[in-house]
Amino acid sequence: MVGMRAFISYSHKDGAALERLHTHLATLRRDGLLEAWFDREILGGSEIDAEIAAELETCELFLLLVSPDFLASDYCVEREMQRALERHEANEARVVPIIIEPCDWTSSPLRRLKALPHDGKPVSEWTNANNAYLDIVKALRRIVQTRDAEPAEEINATVASQPTAATSERRYRVKRDFDQIDRSEYRESAFATIRDYFQRATAEIDSIEDLRGRFASRSPTTFGCTIVNRVRDRGTAHITVHCANGYGGFGDIYYSFSENAGENTAQGGFSVEADEYEQFLSGGTLMGFGQERQRLSPESAAESLWAEFLDQAGVTYD
Repeated sequence: MVGMRAFISYSHKDGAALERLHTHLATLRRDGLLEAWFDREILGGSEIDAEIAAELETCELFLLLVSPDFLASDYCVEREMQRALERHEANEARVVPIIIEPCDWTSSPLRRLKALPHDGKPVSEWTNANNAYLDIVKALRRIVQTRDAEPAEEINATVASQPTAATSERRYRVKRDFDQIDRSEYRESAFATIRDYFQRATAEIDSIEDLRGRFASRSPTTFGCTIVNRVRDRGTAHITVHCANGYGGFGDIYYSFSENAGENTAQGGFSVEADEYEQFLSGGTLMGFGQERQRLSPESAAESLWAEFLDQAGVTYD
């Protein structure tokens, strides 16, 4: 297999993100699957616009490092992104948005495309950015290994493979019914997502001066964490999180801010719910009973619960 040639479009203000992505792409380059090109490859004395124009016409893959600075750049959006999307819609290339920082990308033409990392969550919002880049690299490896697939297959499943002027601004959703097996699988997947988030985040806490963190997987359906804030009296926080074997009064996934909490106690929980289109988590602390229940993805539930747990130890993060 001949490696795909990828054009990386980015704002120069996001140079650090470019460098980190380039580092994580090393395995794909070493395996001969991907050859990444960006404007730093232009040699001294070359005509910059001519070099970029040539790559825009020949690259098979476009990686757009999307951020507020990217969207504010006329050159990135009106020159590079526009031409990349034209070739994508003509099935001549594939465009992959990589969301680096929170920004209004869903109001741009990129909203039709499946963004990376997972669920389009910005790299800057991952507890460990390396996990975000790993998710990106794994997705790119799948793309390269299935390079004969239509580029438009990465468009949200409800959008036609070759949008017309009338349909390119629409996003279609398909109604479906969810049975108990769907619910059970979603519950287990959501619990795994929350558990993995806490394990990564606890390891990160443990590497910070004056903080200690410990993660313990107590069973396939239970985990616990402890954080010690050494500079605060009573700066120790515990949490125990359970995945229900079936629907119970506490929810499908429930938790207590205590160490080794039993399965018969809870201070909050999340329930698996669904509308006509998709499943999601709903819930929060039991003390918030009567308040409007939030609609959450597993990732946002994990982040919300982690922030609440940190607060128990007198710790916050940006």
